[in-house]
Amino acid sequence: MNNKGILKRLCVVLCLAFTSSQAFSQDPDFYVFLCFGQSNMEGSAKFEPRDTVVSDRFQVMGAVDCPTLGRTKGSWYKAVPPLTRCKTGLTPVDYFGRTLIENLPKKVKVGVINVSVGGCKIELFDRDGYQAYLSDAPAWLSNIVKEYDGNPYGRLLELAKLAQQKGVIKGVLLHQGESNTNDSKWPEKVKVVYDNLMNDLNLKPNAVPLLAGEVVHADQGGVCASMNNIIATLPTVIPNSHVISSSGCEDGPDNLHFSAEGYRELGKRYGTKMLSLLSDKKTK
Repeated sequence: MNNKGILKRLCVVLCLAFTSSQAFSQDPDFYVFLCFGQSNMEGSAKFEPRDTVVSDRFQVMGAVDCPTLGRTKGSWYKAVPPLTRCKTGLTPVDYFGRTLIENLPKKVKVGVINVSVGGCKIELFDRDGYQAYLSDAPAWLSNIVKEYDGNPYGRLLELAKLAQQKGVIKGVLLHQGESNTNDSKWPEKVKVVYDNLMNDLNLKPNAVPLLAGEVVHADQGGVCASMNNIIATLPTVIPNSHVISSSGCEDGPDNLHFSAEGYRELGKRYGTKMLSLLSDKKTK
């Protein structure tokens, strides 16, 4: 065998060894969930002392550097709120994670990554179109986006790849739509983001469900409640997507955001649905 052949074989062996070591370092019992959206996913209600009592099995990856919280972007911490940026509030993700760890085997850990931007349209997470959307964005929105180095989708992808070194991505959580109210193209725009995540992270759509929550419901006087009719059509566009009802979830004083109790209930509903999907996979 000539030198070129030897080098080629050596390269193949090294690549296989590297791939094997990556797979070996992955913990199949560390379930990771990617979360994104606007203010209701970011968390608008103040959390209370009871919300800060969290199991070590529920972890959050820092989405930004938060020196005051002792957090660094890309590292894992106990999932004590806030789970998004340094001064955000309670989010459905808080009680999504609690619901999972209370019902999954004790060997399972749950990790969440939450990259959300209050007031944004779904276009902000379009990998190829976000810059056009930001070109005329108001200063307050641009300032939030700067915390994600100007590219929230890019930050979510960056952190997700880090998470894949330790755990397995099991699902995607979305809460967004208020800023796209009455936009009939919203489901297709969400599909663009979801498909990009699946492709960029080498995930199989049939194995990674998307859970999308309704905005504040009409029964709570939700000012954007008409958007729920459009959100309801998402499963016709993304087969492995599921809509989480917000009916009866208490709203805050502005009829746009949920109260802390509303977030708790909505998060439990996300969790209950995900548990049923995880259970279905095991029985198939």
